Amino acid sequence: MTAAFLRADTFYFTVAGLGGEPEYEARFSGWAKDLDKLLHQVEPHAKIKTLYGPEATRANVEAYLRELAKEAKSDDSLVLMLIGHGTSDEFDYKFNLPGPDISASDLAGLLDKIPAHELIVNMTSASGGSIAVLEKPKRVVITATKAGTEKNATVFPRYWIEGMRDPAADSDKNEIVTALEVFRYAEEKTAKFYETQKRLSTEHALIEDAGKGDGVKLPSAENGEGLTAGRFALLHLGSTAAQSRDPAKLALLKQKEDLEAQIDDLKYRKASMSVQEYRGQLQQLLIQLAQTQEALDK
Repeated sequence: MTAAFLRADTFYFTVAGLGGEPEYEARFSGWAKDLDKLLHQVEPHAKIKTLYGPEATRANVEAYLRELAKEAKSDDSLVLMLIGHGTSDEFDYKFNLPGPDISASDLAGLLDKIPAHELIVNMTSASGGSIAVLEKPKRVVITATKAGTEKNATVFPRYWIEGMRDPAADSDKNEIVTALEVFRYAEEKTAKFYETQKRLSTEHALIEDAGKGDGVKLPSAENGEGLTAGRFALLHLGSTAAQSRDPAKLALLKQKEDLEAQIDDLKYRKASMSVQEYRGQLQQLLIQLAQTQEALDK
């Protein structure tokens, strides 16, 4: 295994976009909060910016990326994580935000001006439609879907976050968790989710870090993908990471994942239920999810 790059400074920028429905608003903002807390615990010296809810506007996203273009240096790294809904047509991909959306072309133009090494993790629906625009030599692009036509809400973010906090993702046990290691962890967990639920998979994660091509599910020396991702240090483990493995917090995180899975199952069964029954069960699950999130935020 090639040694992971060690950066001077790391900038983590997480954006949770527009949910559109209460369960998605709660889920997207909850995932953003989980990432923010995890990063502050595991990478206390990093520069962390998180936007969700009304603050996750196109203007705020653009403003911060322009700020990074001035602040970041060539030996720094930027990890941009997008959570939410996306849309794609034959022209461009768009990330749904409160107010005007932001397109992949908009993002690429802003990211191209930032001199740092870049990891873009687009975990939205239709995110596969952004690869062709975002890809660039030495930039790692990960998407939750293989194409813009996979338009259902994704569960990939759940397992990406799990991979960032699970020591098992550090497959070579060197206490440096790379982008490639977390991608493999999350991709496998996502596939198992659909198998366990006995549902047809509506998302197929891809990775592209060669600056060309459509992205792959299984990066290898044969297809030329994965080298940069395998050297991109996403997280550093050790004594500072111990805080994120508090048994009580892990129990709450597991409870949160179980509730999200129940909401997924409920939405899947919606057509076979009465409106009153569906809304009643959904309301109860959303209340429990909000209570769990509140406990995690303390």
